[in-house]
Amino acid sequence: MGSKAESALKPWCPFCGMDVGKPTEGIQRKMREFPMGICECGAVYVSDTTGHNIGAAMVECLVIACNNQWDLAWELIPEDDYLTGTLENYDEVTHQVVPKRNLDGRAVRGVLYFVRLHKEMAELVKRFEHKLSAEQPVLVNDESGHSEPAVAVEPDRDPKRTKKRADKQVVKQLAKSRDISALVDLYLDDRKVLPFLQRLLYEPDPGARYSIAWVIGQVCGRVAIREPGPVADLLHRLFEACSDSAASSWGMVETIGAIIAARPDIYGAFTRHLFNFMGDPATREAVLWGLGEIAATRPDLIRKTPFYSLFPVLNHSDPVLRGLTLRLLGRIQAKEAAFQILGLQHDIAPLTLYEQGVPLATTVAELSAQATRTLYKEEGNGK
Repeated sequence: MGSKAESALKPWCPFCGMDVGKPTEGIQRKMREFPMGICECGAVYVSDTTGHNIGAAMVECLVIACNNQWDLAWELIPEDDYLTGTLENYDEVTHQVVPKRNLDGRAVRGVLYFVRLHKEMAELVKRFEHKLSAEQPVLVNDESGHSEPAVAVEPDRDPKRTKKRADKQVVKQLAKSRDISALVDLYLDDRKVLPFLQRLLYEPDPGARYSIAWVIGQVCGRVAIREPGPVADLLHRLFEACSDSAASSWGMVETIGAIIAARPDIYGAFTRHLFNFMGDPATREAVLWGLGEIAATRPDLIRKTPFYSLFPVLNHSDPVLRGLTLRLLGRIQAKEAAFQILGLQHDIAPLTLYEQGVPLATTVAELSAQATRTLYKEEGNGK
């Protein structure tokens, strides 16, 4: 290996200094459009020809380093579990670093993003490699026997089609009519669909916000199988906005829950972070709704959190909070709260919940009865 002065135009690994090969498309492309490579030291790198997709590229690089173990990737902490590095002014065509950022009159703005797991984490990934390769995403069973059906891969679009450009009004109309397929098609042509949808959350009507949150979750659930990076970026932005005391979080917590519920196999590790917003009265209802949406398909993700901290909410003065908690605890079969749930069977307080973004008029007593039936559903089936 030559020195950097002698081989300034050859891309090198920022961790070991070795020259790295030209990134290529993986044999099994499970993610986005970034070509990738692996250094001799074990670092994984991906190439972004524009240099503007840092979030998506880093997510893809980290998940590849974790052998496509999404839950593990979201759990890792920068510096503590892995290191990151970048190599700027990279030209993917010639596989060179061009310090002048111009090659034969052509602008060079590419970036190589690197991730290298610490030794302990790398060994953990290897130990689970064989186990995960045997787990096909046909059904995901949780500890209560619940099965989550696999999500179909979004089919390829005709490359010769005339691509459309996203328009705010068009996106708004499609979202209002809940035309998920049309929104997905439009997104695959123009990535501005997600930002346009996010803006629709600033709606004073709670029913409209729940509907938009559900629509965003469905759209993200379908596009995430091909492009998980932009959806992960959206989740991070939503979490940051919810944590900003100076910003309005209308609809954002609900949207986080809807996205996780649509693709818990990819974003399930974000579930526990929703509990951070239970202490704020302004977001408490949204948290309970989002957790309930997740519990409908992956109750095991809720049971891995400190869900027992929600038991006191069954005594809250707000019937909506009591109802949402009943719905959630019933879906995860929380027999630990059976007596509290039974204690609400005569609570006739009316409330409105939103199922898939659609309002549903009910009472606390009805939700108590429904939760009770769900608690002992397996025992009843076994008789």
